[in-house]
Amino acid sequence: LQKFGLQFKATLENVTNVRPVGEDFRWFLKLKCGSCGEISDKWQYITLVESTPLKGGRGSASMVQKCKLCSRENSIGIQLKSTSSAEDNERFKTMVQFECRGLEPVDFWPQAGFAAEGAESGTPFPEITLLEKDWTDYDEKVNESVGIYEVTHKFIKC
Repeated sequence: LQKFGLQFKATLENVTNVRPVGEDFRWFLKLKCGSCGEISDKWQYITLVESTPLKGGRGSASMVQKCKLCSRENSIGIQLKSTSSAEDNERFKTMVQFECRGLEPVDFWPQAGFAAEGAESGTPFPEITLLEKDWTDYDEKVNESVGIYEVTHKFIKC
């Protein structure tokens, strides 16, 4: 079992508590087989709500798949970590950790399902899409623009 942390970094403008929302949040990943090195050509998603039992009664995982090239059965699970606050502006922070058996995440594609709050007002922004790696809105309570810019990520071994 290997653990990989997905770290986010972004420039935050007047927002805090950036996070994925709900157990059905979809983590879109490209995965590499640890046995043969094959990298999936399609984006695959995993969620906390999906659970598949592992062979031999070794618990369960969010996704179990067979490698197309070597036919090895691999699995991946999810552990949520923390949110990104205003203090994390432009610093990498682990948002989620993946428990991998025979797989390694190599790329992440942020999509819909993120949320944040206004840093000063607490105004909720419940439906943030980071598909374009940038998001902007307006906080009417404090008459300020808000945004998440230059979203980048990296994977680290935990």
